[in-house]
Formats: sequence, structure tokens, C-alpha cells
Amino acid sequence: MKISNYNFSGKKALVRVDFNVPLNDAFEITDDTRIRAVLPTIEKITKDGGSAILMSHFGRPKGGPEDKYSLKHLLKHLSSLLGQELQFANDCIGEEAKAKSAALKPGEVLLLENTRFYKEEEKGDKVFAKKLAALGTVYVNDAFGTAHRAHASTTIVADFFDADHKLFGYLMDAEVENADKVLNSAEHPFTAIIGGAKVSDKILIIENLLPKLDNLIIGGGMAYTFIKAAGGEIGNSLVEAEKLDLAKELVEKCKKHGVELYLPSDSVVADKFDAQANTALSNSDSIEAGWMGLDIGPKAIAEYKKVILASKTILWNGPMGVFEMEKFQEGTKSIALTVAEATKNGAFSLIGGGDSVAAINKFGLDEQVSFVSTGGGAMLEYFEGKELPGIKAIRNS
Repeated sequence: MKISNYNFSGKKALVRVDFNVPLNDAFEITDDTRIRAVLPTIEKITKDGGSAILMSHFGRPKGGPEDKYSLKHLLKHLSSLLGQELQFANDCIGEEAKAKSAALKPGEVLLLENTRFYKEEEKGDKVFAKKLAALGTVYVNDAFGTAHRAHASTTIVADFFDADHKLFGYLMDAEVENADKVLNSAEHPFTAIIGGAKVSDKILIIENLLPKLDNLIIGGGMAYTFIKAAGGEIGNSLVEAEKLDLAKELVEKCKKHGVELYLPSDSVVADKFDAQANTALSNSDSIEAGWMGLDIGPKAIAEYKKVILASKTILWNGPMGVFEMEKFQEGTKSIALTVAEATKNGAFSLIGGGDSVAAINKFGLDEQVSFVSTGGGAMLEYFEGKELPGIKAIRNS
């Protein structure tokens, strides 16, 4: 059942959202992307004449309630975004949660306290999940960022609703639909741009994608493990010495599958890992001792651009360098601009979680790509070919 076809009139929708947003010392939200992403789902429920009971985890509380991890800090901002005063329950189960849920009128919204104040949440405890389920008449999962966790509020709670009374929210629907489009029906040429620090973090996603890909572009710290494995001199660049054989194997697998592998031909190098470091340009396979590669260089950017602009499907996961420091952001920024240009020319582009999302947002290009995933770890696991518990709980019912 699609949320767009569902009528919530008279229903109490128990909605799992991901409100695990960053706060500053004054408890002000510094990035409300995750909150804004679920507003269409909440608004659909209330406009239909249903009421919404929102539940979420927040931070990593240790063994019980902690004020700094209370969802009450989000109430004011959430109320202003929704244009109505939200109600709040000081617990996610118990008498107050039950009473406030039962008293909700059509169009009203209740926010429950942090589910992780109970250790049963992360344990996927059935008794705890049943207490949560009792608060609503329909379950809506709109928390893709936690879909890879078999926690009580993300997965187990779905067991207490029949197939006609559990569904994905708009965000979850879009995440799954766009990921499936890339995984199962990508137009060719299909290019994956994989960056970040470690090969070990991305090995499973690369291996799962290889049979589907035409081009694999590597950037970030992980590139130097490949370059060292091929006999290059990488100076003090980041390297996973124990993964050199793995890198060689991946190169062979690319050949076997007919995938063109692109490593950065040149790098912006620095004499230390510092925003104020001295910098120079170097061929990536002949970096001097004492220097480290912290971004891809202009030759690599030009090569990568050419491949990206010739692509019909683009998946980007991981930055090209230490883009948080201005001296080392050019590679990531150029790739972001090129992905946006390719999208404008008709390519389908998916920005897959984590630092790639931070980069797209930093350079103000989030509206110029096809889809930006909100789920870092979840998206990564989905592209690794794993079945996510939060998706399975609704899809296979």
C-alpha cells in the first residue's frame, strides 16, 4: 500500500521518524534536514483527518533518561515547521503516552519521548514494541536512516499491525524507489563515484555493484591504497597496509566485469594534515616522503568530469578529499558541480548518504541532483545488497 493511496481519516498513525538531528550547546538545531524530510508524511496524515504520534531515537543515552537527549528540545522548531502546537509525552510508553495518544483529535500531532531511554529499544524487545504499537491504529515507517537496525520501534513494532495497517512514509518510499532504480534498472553508462578514507568501508558496495557498472571512479584516502598496491610511491598518504592484496583483487575483478577503473592521476598534496598546511601538486604515484595526498588534482578532475558527463546513471558515495578544509575541497566541489551538470543533461544521479550529502549541501547543489539520500549507513547497506530489517518488516507482510 502506497501512502499516497492511503486515507488516514479517523486513524491514529504511529510514525517512526528519524529526528536524530545535531544540536549546539544551547539546544538549538544546527541542521534540520531530517525533520523537513518527513513533513510531507505528517502533513498527509493530518490533512486526511488523522492524527500523528511521532516516535524517534535521539543520540546515545546511557541507561535511561538524560536531559540532553530529550526530544522536548525539538518541540518549538517542529511546531513552527508544522504550523501547529505539538503535544509532548514525557515517556514513549506508559500511562501518559497512552492517555495523550487516545485523546488526540484529527489533525493533531503528538511527539513521544526518546525511544532509546529504554534499553529494550535497541534490543528489539517484543514486549516494549507491543506497548508502542498499542498507541496507534496504523504504523508508518518514515525513518530510512534507521532501516538497517532491527530495533523495537523500526522493525519489531510492525509485527503488531496487519498488512493493510503498515506502510512506508513518503521519504522511505522515495529512498527505496530511488535506490532500486539504481540497483535494478540503471540506464547505461552507469558510473559509481566512491570516495572516503578506507577501502574496507566500501569493499562490499563495490563488489555488489561491479556486475552492474560501466565505470568506477575512486577518490579520497582510499585511492592511495590502490595506488600503493600497484607499486606507486604515496609518501605519507593514508593507506590500509593490510588491504593491499584486497585492492589488487578489486582491480582484477573490475577487469573481469569489463568495468573501467579510474584512480586519480594527480593529487593536491600537503606537508601535514592541517588547514594551513603547505600544498603542492604531485602525480599520485610519485608523492614525496613527508607529503600526503589530501585531494584529487586538476588532471584527475578533468578525467573524472569527462566520464561523469558521458554517464546516464550516477551513484556518488564519499568525498574526493578533505573537503571540510578549503585548500582540499576543489576535487569534491568539482565532482559535485559535474554531477549536477550531468543531471541537467538528463542523467539520473543519486547521492548516497554521509559525507557526499554534506558536500552537496555545502555547495548548495542538493536541488540540482536527482535524489539525495538521508540514510548514511542504511543506504550503504542497501547498496551492499543486504535486506534491511525496517524495509522487510513492511514489504514482506
